[in-house]
Amino acid sequence: MDFSLTEEQQMIRRMCREFAEEYIAPRAEEMDRTGGYPYDIIARMGELGMMGIPFPEEYGGSGGDWVSMHLCIEEISRVDAALGALLDVTTSVVAQELYVFGTEDQKRRWLVPMAKGQEIGAFGLTEPEAGSDAGATRTTAVLDGDQWVINGAKQFITNIGLENASIIITTARCKRANGKDVINTFIVPKGTPGFSVGKKYDKLGWMSSATNEVVFEDCRIPRDCLLGEEGKGLAQHLAVLDTGRISIGAVSVGLAQACFEAALKYARERQQFGRPIYDFQAVSFKIADMAMHIELARNMYLKAAWLKDKGLSHVLEAAYAKLFASEMAERVASDALQIHGGYGYMNEYPVSRYYKGAKLLQIVEGTSEIQRLVIARNL
Repeated sequence: MDFSLTEEQQMIRRMCREFAEEYIAPRAEEMDRTGGYPYDIIARMGELGMMGIPFPEEYGGSGGDWVSMHLCIEEISRVDAALGALLDVTTSVVAQELYVFGTEDQKRRWLVPMAKGQEIGAFGLTEPEAGSDAGATRTTAVLDGDQWVINGAKQFITNIGLENASIIITTARCKRANGKDVINTFIVPKGTPGFSVGKKYDKLGWMSSATNEVVFEDCRIPRDCLLGEEGKGLAQHLAVLDTGRISIGAVSVGLAQACFEAALKYARERQQFGRPIYDFQAVSFKIADMAMHIELARNMYLKAAWLKDKGLSHVLEAAYAKLFASEMAERVASDALQIHGGYGYMNEYPVSRYYKGAKLLQIVEGTSEIQRLVIARNL
């Protein structure tokens, strides 16, 4: 077994870390406080090829692999988890669904600019009555001549509120000629008549991440905006979510790594009873546990990404990675804040921001409960 990274993978990780430190870190606290969207940073990420790492050059990518993509997500998330999530949704979910299930025309039209980072994608699955029960979708699509007419609503949609978001890939319930209900997936360009971006959610954390509801009111799209095989839309959506789960594992590791580094630095500097608090076992053991659990989570998401690169089954490993890493990140963030004491609760210390952002990782891309269900069903 060879656990070493290739020279290219190391180069990508180093490039992403340097970019995050130089361009994102100085503004991360302000972005989270004000909720401003960092369009210049996103554009620069696109220019550096971060959105297209795992896709072939002919589709705007750099011909890399999914291990490299997730190393990138970890390094960006170490400074700002919201931007790591932007990469997850755009690349791991939306762009991948276009690449795997799209026609050549759909790939040329929508995937290429997304892989180049010129446009951002959104993923429409969750509804008011369809969260973990994704099959309960109530949004409908009816074929009317050469157009699909979509009606319904989606909620908690990441990225769609950004000005550079070009499409949402959404599920909708359809009736076949035999009367049977099926779920299809559609590409809906932003700006299509009948499609509107609804309210912006007022969130606990991740303020620099655009999260909105979307509404379809007699939204008409061309017949060729059907993505993939008719009747397989939900299965397609769930298939790419396996990769999204690996990505949230990487986001979790990045956030936890930031917590660990902050806690270690603080513990070595903070003096109590005449010595650094790191000298006290109650503190040093917490930090030791942080380091161990972060490394275990990192190894799990890298294994899942490696299996994907090899074309091997990774459903279980993706669920393991997402579940373990997200729950680990919440514990690490809590311990990091505890080590900081009262200072940790102050907004001037970054651990307060990390703590607010950690909880969401156990919810997005399938809750911890759903991950356990997936694991149990695949044992």
